[in-house]
Amino acid sequence: MLIRGSGVTPPLFLWFKFHFQCCLEFMQRRFFFQLLLICIGLALLFSGLFLNLDTATAQTMPTPDRLAQPTLPAEPSQADKGAQVYWLSCLPCHGDSGQGLTDEFKQTYPEEDRNCWKSGCHGNNPYERGFTIPKVIPAIIGPGALQKFPDALGLRAYVFAAMPFWKPGSLTDEEAWQVTAFLLRENNLRTSRDDLNESNAALISVGTPPTPLPTPLSAPPTGEKSSLALLILVGVVALAPPFIFLWVFRKK
Repeated sequence: MLIRGSGVTPPLFLWFKFHFQCCLEFMQRRFFFQLLLICIGLALLFSGLFLNLDTATAQTMPTPDRLAQPTLPAEPSQADKGAQVYWLSCLPCHGDSGQGLTDEFKQTYPEEDRNCWKSGCHGNNPYERGFTIPKVIPAIIGPGALQKFPDALGLRAYVFAAMPFWKPGSLTDEEAWQVTAFLLRENNLRTSRDDLNESNAALISVGTPPTPLPTPLSAPPTGEKSSLALLILVGVVALAPPFIFLWVFRKK
């Protein structure tokens, strides 16, 4: 009972007030934790969806055909045309990336053609009008691959006279220049789009390759960086509401 004029608050009223405040605080804290759990669940859900989307995109990416004919750009350079000459006349022996006739590259052959060094095939006694394939075919693209040629003019002369192995001298003069330009480009010996010819080929050193530039630190692929940023954003957006609620509650 409230005693008028006394200014004294009855203990029962104080108990009810304290109990109400405790219940209110408990409900607010309970609501906070429920909201926090809901936001965490949403963050995990959306993260899983984005990760599944990235995985599905990666799985649907077609595997490039290593033996496919290279396509020409709208304005092909001499080296671009040389890539097609290489594909037609050099790739079967020297590999799709100039690595030579490696065991790994042989696996791209049809199974029946992976061992052609038997007698009567391409071995010591080839079939009529056939030819013997060397068991070791060197790389022509890569560090030190063209060391025996002093300059581009010497490389072109060798290609024109001795290649392809199965039919030496069958390349036209223009094709020999084109495939030589291609080899120079792939070995980082020449970047100019100007045509290679007798007037400038002797000026291009082949046997002593230029000092390679320092390799920059590798950065994550763009797709990985964008996925990580997206996951961080989802987490921040999902977890922000409960902490905002807690801050407002404490201010009160």
